[in-house]
Amino acid sequence: MIHDDRAALRAACQPGVGLCTIAGIEGSFSRRMGAQLAVAPDGSITGSLADGCLERQLAAEVLAGGERRVMRFGAGSSLIDFRLPCGGGLDILIDPAPDHAACSAAAAALDRREAVSLVLPCGPLKERHFIPALRLLLFGEGPELDALAMLARAAGLEVETFNKDSGANGLSLGRAPVGVAVDQWCAVILLFHDHEWEQAILEWALATPAFFIGAQGGGPARAERRERLLRAGVAEDQLARIASPIGIVRHSREPVALALSILASVVGEYEALHPHALLPAR
Repeated sequence: MIHDDRAALRAACQPGVGLCTIAGIEGSFSRRMGAQLAVAPDGSITGSLADGCLERQLAAEVLAGGERRVMRFGAGSSLIDFRLPCGGGLDILIDPAPDHAACSAAAAALDRREAVSLVLPCGPLKERHFIPALRLLLFGEGPELDALAMLARAAGLEVETFNKDSGANGLSLGRAPVGVAVDQWCAVILLFHDHEWEQAILEWALATPAFFIGAQGGGPARAERRERLLRAGVAEDQLARIASPIGIVRHSREPVALALSILASVVGEYEALHPHALLPAR
């Protein structure tokens, strides 16, 4: 199982579970500052930091108990027989007994779709910041909608679909979606062939804080969409929020290829939302 960025935090809500946090990086490394893994009393691990060797070493340190401490791994470490694959160095906070109540409070905030910080007890990194999981709100029809929903769910993302051909989701022509929660960590994506369905949904989406709004369509469809929205009073700066063409691969013509292209674009923008304050205090 591939765990997401918040899995170790959720595991650390349980008594007896230790928590390890990257508190410093020298050189290059494949994880961000603040990346975490949790170690259960039976030695099982939630989260990942490297190729497995580092995880096993950290699990042994957590299970050994003792005081919370920051240890150097890789370049500059006293563990001369242990090297990181990238050749860099990591300072890792090893906390055999983290504040489980604080972890639970942070996890509850994420469940409420709120950004949150976890105060770290020692070391150069004072706080670990989290943002809620990426959520996709997909509107449309046909194989493009199905392919994107399938691939996003396979990747472990939160997905809500609204198919114009299904009467079960309350979507209707000319009416904005009702009762759909949208926050700044949501992406709204329109995949219609019948572009008449777009107008009310886009006007609604542009009134939300969604970080990404995208709609498929060729040149003529995009031009017509723009004119309709301008006539409806949508400002130019709001129109600029609509990504179209959508995806990083232009001219995708096959549903799965289009879905992969869209996911890459959306995930790239979501990653840019992660706080840059994951730096050691000076």
